[in-house]
Amino acid sequence: RNIILNNPRKRNALSLAMLQSLREDLLHDVKSQDLRVIIISAEGPVFCSGHDLKELSSEDGVKYHSQVFEICAEVMTLIQKLPVPVIAKVNGLATAAGCQLVASCDIAVASEKSQFATPGVNIGLFCSTPAVALGRSLPRKVALEMLFTGEPLSAQEALMHGLVSKVVPEDKLEEETMKISNKICESSKSILALGKATFYRQMAQDLDTAYKMTTQVMAENLTLRDGQEGIEAFIQKRKPVWSH
Repeated sequence: RNIILNNPRKRNALSLAMLQSLREDLLHDVKSQDLRVIIISAEGPVFCSGHDLKELSSEDGVKYHSQVFEICAEVMTLIQKLPVPVIAKVNGLATAAGCQLVASCDIAVASEKSQFATPGVNIGLFCSTPAVALGRSLPRKVALEMLFTGEPLSAQEALMHGLVSKVVPEDKLEEETMKISNKICESSKSILALGKATFYRQMAQDLDTAYKMTTQVMAENLTLRDGQEGIEAFIQKRKPVWSH
């Protein structure tokens, strides 16, 4: 499924309405067997500029502001809770909560012209919520330099530090994203869902706990129909037929 941020005039800002719409799109028919991967992209030269600052003026008050940040956190964590992989397809600038969105996706493919920044400090609103995703994707000193200076990372720097998984020329962005998506679609949905959920669970655990938990999951994986089918197909030297 393609989700396209489509308000280029507002630099695809994550207004309350945009966040609600994004949450709806992410959750739509999520249990359908046909849904195998979600790609988030954007119209215009800016992938996403983060929160709509007009919504953060003193006119709207603390209650409204809290609502904006809460739904934003919900959308970012939802991405990792979905049973299918979510790919960010970035062609342009991603700043503040827009950079957080890229960091929150499972995979991110960016064009060479893309840039990533958390410039909130420059306008007196430190990017504390984007820092949650950034600090979990990047080395601490790189994340803090971005957060303290607001200076952008180039696409190549973002790749080097692990914020994105791949950088390609702009004219190859669609092709490369589809290549990854198609490869994902060859696998069993149920096995991928188990693997994704387990990955994020173990990342939050210490080494011994993580191995204890994943050891159990591997044994459970073998009891699933597609787990059995995959092993049998390998032994019989044939392509597996997934039931998902």
